[in-house]
This record gives sequence, C-alpha cells and structure tokens, in this order.
Amino acid sequence: MIATKCWAWLASGSASMLGSLTDSLLDISASMMSFLVLSYALRPADDEHRFGHGKAEALAGLGQAAFIAGSAILLSFHAIERMFNPVVLKHSLLGVWVSLFAIVCTLLVVMVQYQVVKRTHSVAVKADSLHYKGDVLLNLAVLVAILLSYYGMSNADPIFAIGVAGYLLYNCWDIAKESAAHLMDKELPDEEKAEIVLLASSHDEVYGVHDLRTRQSGKVKFIQLHLELDDDMPLMRAHAVSDEVVEIIQQAFEGDLDVLIHQDPVSLAVKAKSSQN
Repeated sequence: MIATKCWAWLASGSASMLGSLTDSLLDISASMMSFLVLSYALRPADDEHRFGHGKAEALAGLGQAAFIAGSAILLSFHAIERMFNPVVLKHSLLGVWVSLFAIVCTLLVVMVQYQVVKRTHSVAVKADSLHYKGDVLLNLAVLVAILLSYYGMSNADPIFAIGVAGYLLYNCWDIAKESAAHLMDKELPDEEKAEIVLLASSHDEVYGVHDLRTRQSGKVKFIQLHLELDDDMPLMRAHAVSDEVVEIIQQAFEGDLDVLIHQDPVSLAVKAKSSQN
C-alpha cells in the first residue's frame, strides 16, 4: 500500500493522497512497534517483574499516539498551504485505483486483527485495529476528494486532507486515553466487577464479598477480593472454598486472570460494615 500510495502521490500531487500515505507510514511504524513491544510484554513474570511485563503494551500505545499526533499536525500545515496555493491534480484515475486497492487491503488486515483481539484481548492490537478500521473511511475520503477535484472542485483535496488530519488526532486521543488508563491501573468496567461479585457470592459457603479491587496489565486481569466465610470454618476448608471461587471466576472470563482472595470471618466483616455506616 505504501509503494502504490507513494507512486500515486508523486504522480498526482494530491494532498489527501499524501495524508493517506502518511497514515500508512504511521500504520507500519505502529505495527512494528507493537510487534517489538508485544514480544517483550508476553514474557512471563520474573524476579524483577513479579506482575509480568504487560504494561509495556500501554507504553507502546502512548508512543503511537504521540507519533500520530505529530504527523497529523504536519499534514494540517501542508493542507492549509495547499488551500492558499492550489495545485491541479494529475493522473486522477491512478489515485482512484490506488484508493480502491488500499480499501481492500485494509479490510483484510481488519478481519485478521478482529480475530486476534477476540482471542487475546491485546490492548496494542486493539489500538492498531481501531486505527485500521478508520483507515477504511480515510481511503474512502481520499477517493471522494480525488473525484471531486477531477470534476473541478480544486479545494476538495486540501479540505479532505485537513479532515484526514482531524481523524488522525481523534484516533490518537482515543489510543492515548486507553493506554493511560492501563498505566494508571484503572478498574475493570462496572459490568465485569458486578459479575465477579455475583460469581464469588454464588458459592454455597460464601456469605458475602467486599473490598473488590481490579486492574488490567496487558492481557492479564488482576482481581483481589475478600470472602466472608463462617466463623468456625477450618482453615483447610476456607482455603478450598477460595480455590473453588477462583475456578468459578476463571471459567466465566476469557483470557488470563490472576485472582487473589483473602478470607474473613463473617462476624468481623459485619462489624466492619456497621462501623463504616
């Protein structure tokens, strides 16, 4: 795609095609960065990183966002300059065919990424996939811009290029927000937390659940909670109940989970709740 878009841009002089070319260069750079980071993030936990290396994915997301934002700003300046100094596009038909080719290739990439995200829940691949999904619309916009310029609307090309830059900035903001949320140990969605409480409480010997804490690092979801158990339950049985609750939660969620459970006598938990109220 990069080779064909470069050819089309040099032949036609289209600012929107340059924007599409810039986006494709960003795509391959971001994908290479994701490949390198994922190779590191998937390493198992070691003595220096007891919680694994998953947050490297979020660092890659922030790097992608900064890279995309800088390129979008440069593209905006180029498009604004082209509005004041319009250029007649040449070889418009070439730009049309290249855009159609890019749309087909991008759809194939999105299909593969959809299956990967579904199986791995990777933040880095999800960010990449979000970008590629928008690329389908981006290439359609370039196609429309070239056709409008061909029919005499000379300002259509730089206007669409500015639109492409805006789209890039919007995407990088979304990627940056999600990456920052992972780095700041944001809680899992409320729906998932409610499901965890229901699953833990579904065990016949569990009286209640409190102090639930969650976060996600890479593909691993970390879950910590306190189980309220019978005051006279033997320690061996309390340990077995905790293991059974962990198994119930793991069966309900896809992906890797790290579940840590603390056992509390139910009478102490009730007193703690009463004092808080």
